[in-house]
Amino acid sequence: MKKLRNSLLGLAVAGLMLLSSCSIVVPVAATGNPMGNKVGTSKATVYLGILAFDQDASIQTAAKNGGISKISTVDQKQGNVLGLIWTYETIVTGE
Repeated sequence: MKKLRNSLLGLAVAGLMLLSSCSIVVPVAATGNPMGNKVGTSKATVYLGILAFDQDASIQTAAKNGGISKISTVDQKQGNVLGLIWTYETIVTGE
């Protein structure tokens, strides 16, 4: 019975590791413009390192989505799931 319990626990831990992901936010740019209260984002997802279907994670699109005309900061959030699915999100703040 103890072996079964340990085996099930091992499978549960392995399953959680497979479903885990990680992400990091990296500052890309800052301007001399004052910090605004608007935030805009743009996103793209890449599958298997090569498949991206007409997506746009550009600074211009993020600013447009947030209604920003004067950009203060630009950050990029990158994440992945098992190295198979990569996500890129550009985050723009400004006025």
